Parts: sequence; structure tokens; C-alpha cells
Amino acid sequence: MLEKKMLTNIFIISGPSGAGEDSIIEGLKEYFILERVITTTTRSMRQGESQGHPYYFISREQFKKDIQAGKWAEYAKQYNDNLYGVSQEELERVAKSGKTGIWKIEYKGVETVKKKYPEIVAIFITVSDLAVLEKRIRRRDTVTEAYIQERMDYTREWMKHADIYDYAVYNEEGKLKEAIAKTAKIIRKNLK
Repeated sequence: MLEKKMLTNIFIISGPSGAGEDSIIEGLKEYFILERVITTTTRSMRQGESQGHPYYFISREQFKKDIQAGKWAEYAKQYNDNLYGVSQEELERVAKSGKTGIWKIEYKGVETVKKKYPEIVAIFITVSDLAVLEKRIRRRDTVTEAYIQERMDYTREWMKHADIYDYAVYNEEGKLKEAIAKTAKIIRKNLK
């Protein structure tokens, strides 16, 4: 059984495309022994992926059975109608790991999680100027204008929900080390 007091070593890192969540998570390895919260999905496994890397893969039918059984801490229908979620069992695994748990999810998931598990600290990774995010997205390999517009529209929507987070860390251009250090300080302050 998942007890809420067990979740005090799990931290949400969340931000829109281009904010730098993955870079910050990578940098946090210099400060903590991390354990990632692994999401489960109904999408097909891609080349180079395996069970638990980067997702747990299950059938849509099993996912729906698990919804009915109340096994999900958080779930949503996303890209191409696939289901994504984190089970209570996964949260328990990370909570018992003795490591600092990192859970990367988008704002809709944060809203759900904070209602169910308010003790999990949510850190918003952002920038002060959305043009920086657009520039970072454009640096990625072969992105279309339609993709950029879609990501930026979603980012503008995301920014309207910044108040759901416990903390905000600004990952400004050229200041990644500072953003990592600030995130580490927040985690250290809240580790119990």
C-alpha cells in the first residue's frame, strides 16, 4: 500500500519543450543518486527501446483494466491516442529505492498528482522569454514549422498553469549550471 509519507523523496521536474528539463535532470546526477519514475505506455516499442527503458510497455486492454482497478497514480491519453501513466506500484518502487526520485511529467499530470499527492514537490523549469524556447526547439534535428507552432501553442497554454508548481527555476540561455544548482538546492531543502 502506498503511504503518502513515503513519497517525500520524489520530485517532479516539469516544463515545456525547450525548457531544459532533461539537461537539468542529467546535471542533478552530480548532486544526488537519482531514480527515475518510469511511465507506462500503450504505444509500440521503438528500435533501441526495451521494457523499462524509457517506458514500461503494455497493451491498451491491460491499461484499461488497470484504470478500472485503480492502479494508476496518474494517466492521460496523449500523442496518437496512446495512453501514458504512472502506477502507484511504480511510485512505491521509487519511494523505497533510497534514492532521490525524479518524475518528469507535463502540467496536466502535475495538476492530477498535486491533488492526489500534495506532498510531492513540483518544480517548474522555464525561461523568462518564450523566444528562447522557440530558438531551442528550432535547434533540434529537422523540425517542421507546423511542429514548432504546435509546441509553442502548447507552451503558451502550459504557462497559464505555472501556479500549480511549488517552485520555478529559470533555465536562461547560457545559465544551465546555475539552474541545476538552484534545482538541487530546492531538492536538498525538501528531502526528508
